[in-house]
Amino acid sequence: MKKLMMTAAALLLVCMMLMTACSNQNKTENEAASSQLTASQSTLDQTSGDPYTEPNRYDIPDSMFEKKDGVDYGTLHKDVTYYSTIAGDNKQVNVLLPAGYDESKSYPVTYVYHGFGGDHNTHLDTDSYLVLLYGNMLHDGLAKPQIFVGMDMYTDKLADKDSKSDEELRFIYDKAIEETVVDLMPFIEKTYAVKTGRENTAIAGMSEGGAKSLCTGFQWLDKFGYIGGFAPDTGVIPTEYYKGTFWNTPVFEKFPQPTAENTPYYLYMTVGSEDPWNIDCTLYYRDQLNEMGVRNQTDYVDGFGHDETFWRQCFYNFLHKVF
Repeated sequence: MKKLMMTAAALLLVCMMLMTACSNQNKTENEAASSQLTASQSTLDQTSGDPYTEPNRYDIPDSMFEKKDGVDYGTLHKDVTYYSTIAGDNKQVNVLLPAGYDESKSYPVTYVYHGFGGDHNTHLDTDSYLVLLYGNMLHDGLAKPQIFVGMDMYTDKLADKDSKSDEELRFIYDKAIEETVVDLMPFIEKTYAVKTGRENTAIAGMSEGGAKSLCTGFQWLDKFGYIGGFAPDTGVIPTEYYKGTFWNTPVFEKFPQPTAENTPYYLYMTVGSEDPWNIDCTLYYRDQLNEMGVRNQTDYVDGFGHDETFWRQCFYNFLHKVF
């Protein structure tokens, strides 16, 4: 019996040693990945500073999206209410202030659209992946201090929201293109220490929010210097995809042509090879912009679908390059 107990104790000791070794290996791998990411930022800073010259990465380790000891993740203001003249009702946003936020200073701002059926909590919420990613990037010197605004594209009477069909929502979301600039931006600039000017203003979104980011950015090229559309839906310009459906009722007949004064500092689109809906339209947008001579960085990424796993990688790339 004593011999069996000694054998069991020995086995337990071996298991504990193996678990410790695995933990240390994972820690080492995450630390190495983090160091590599930091080195990537240093390389960009030492070159021309042109965001288009650096390839985007889609191998960002899970540790960048996890909460870590010793990292300040900033202050999240949830359900901030403002009045929207376009909606004819109050709307809400979530606002993330960066670590070390100082009202005596001013900060650039990134506006974030959600996908179809989401709201201002979708990507910017307590301990959400975007809050953790940005906090870790800022802590590691991989992103600039900035304010984030998580928007709700629903721009109508809030009490009626649950009764709206998908088709109705699609066109209600279109109203966010104007509402963001007419109502939300003045409120944010009045309430928080925001740097104004297109050189200090970015907009990004995924899926339906990616389409609306392209629409808002190009509608207001004088307001937004950085535009990100992650697997954007149809409905920006006419395409053959989903033709005849409410998904493909275009906002523009063609992309507005930027001038030398309002060309985006960085225009980023991307789509995964496993995306079930938006590969064709994303690449069509790319081709049309290329024909217009509008510089963009558009990635077709092997192995990714239409989900948060992909959005996380996209946001890393965008935040790494704005401002």
